[in-house]
Amino acid sequence: MLKELLYTGIGGALLFKERVEEELKKLEEKGKLNATDSKSFLEGLQTRGEDEEKRLKEELKTAIKEVIEELGLATKKDIEALKQ
Repeated sequence: MLKELLYTGIGGALLFKERVEEELKKLEEKGKLNATDSKSFLEGLQTRGEDEEKRLKEELKTAIKEVIEELGLATKKDIEALKQ
């Protein structure tokens, strides 16, 4: 039950890696979690965090491109075409 509660709470706060590591270390010291499970969990969090970061970057790029098009701003490609 403690593991499930920990995983649920930490899943919503992927950006707090240092805090998570501290809590996992405490559980290891108390014998409620072994080092292998702790390491595996941290690796999973890191992977999910990286995936989420990539997804958010792509969404942001798309949103910025839409705004540029809506405002009619010139892009680098447009300026290069004018120079030629």
